[in-house]
Amino acid sequence: MISRYGLLIALVLAFSAYSCKERGAKHINQGEIHYTIEYKGVINPIHKEFMPKNLVVSFKDDKILFEILSPFGNSGITNLTNPKKDIFDTYISLFTIKQFYSSDRGEMHPGFDKMKGLEIKKTPKTTVICGFNCKNAEVTFPFDRKRIFNVWYTDEIDVENPNASTPFRDINGVLMNFFFFIGPAEMHFSAENVYKIEVQDREFERRERYVRVSREDITRFINKMITLSL
Repeated sequence: MISRYGLLIALVLAFSAYSCKERGAKHINQGEIHYTIEYKGVINPIHKEFMPKNLVVSFKDDKILFEILSPFGNSGITNLTNPKKDIFDTYISLFTIKQFYSSDRGEMHPGFDKMKGLEIKKTPKTTVICGFNCKNAEVTFPFDRKRIFNVWYTDEIDVENPNASTPFRDINGVLMNFFFFIGPAEMHFSAENVYKIEVQDREFERRERYVRVSREDITRFINKMITLSL
């Protein structure tokens, strides 16, 4: 039986969520965005069942918490950006393994080596995603300039420098439909719901009980986690 408290929380979330079929709340400065993940390219279908299925981004002013969640072993990849406290961390967890790397200000989070050399061309195209007016950018890479990837972003969610530590740092807007190459995986993210909720400041504090490792070590582990090649 659902408790009264649990029911209340569910109702609050239901009424504060903006799905991709609804009108969004303009210029919110804190909350969560939930994305689905689609994999493209050649992937072992057995591995695919165990690969991360969701991305949750929590935001508040200039603070960003980016969590790729896996369905097994309490595993995941977390990027945490808290500029006022000089926190630009990447965390990985898998069963009892807990490691993190602390980037310098302006340094790209680990795991995006295959995104180097991308070119971003902003276009006049627009669309609406989760009720937010979105702009378009076309992205190409040195290995194949003829292949064009579309990215959609909005400036109606008030987050300062939302992509500062990602390959899309030149896009000044919250990404609503985008992609990453992480190791050999091509991951496409689509926003499904935007939640206007209060996010506690403690969510953006440095995590405890994680072992600090080098950028090379955590990049290697991220690539293995994504492809289940441990």
